Amino acid sequence: MVSNNKNILVLGLGSEILMDDGICPKLVKFLQKKYHDKQIKFETSSVGGLDILELIQGYQTVILIDSIKTRNGKPGDVYFFTLSDFKETLHLSNIHDVSFLTAIKMGIEIGINIPENITIIAIEIVEDTVFGNSFTGELNEKFQEIAQSIENFIIQFQKN
Repeated sequence: MVSNNKNILVLGLGSEILMDDGICPKLVKFLQKKYHDKQIKFETSSVGGLDILELIQGYQTVILIDSIKTRNGKPGDVYFFTLSDFKETLHLSNIHDVSFLTAIKMGIEIGINIPENITIIAIEIVEDTVFGNSFTGELNEKFQEIAQSIENFIIQFQKN
């Protein structure tokens, strides 16, 4: 079991070399520069499935930030899910591995210290298959607004 002195992990999932897919790691890095709370650890990763368990074990709270593509969403829309109402996001679902929910259930069954509180924040994106280090137009325009939305969530979460 991983032991750490921080209670909250904010984990941004995605690949920074795939246009919009890089928004989550970039958001986490942006927030890390602004946020100096010793109880929060900011990390980025491009893994999913069972690999997530190693990253989240030992924390009390995990806030996963991942990209999503929905039928009716607009670029930059922000969705908040708990485990009970979770919809598959791009990195937390994987055709080559188990789903995030299955990984959590497996982790519990084998005795991994799974966080008590898990929130998934999903950012609606457009392009996740084209190489590039910039976002599509609408997503780029909404970056600050998205970051503020996530920061507000973290602040509100800490108050409760």
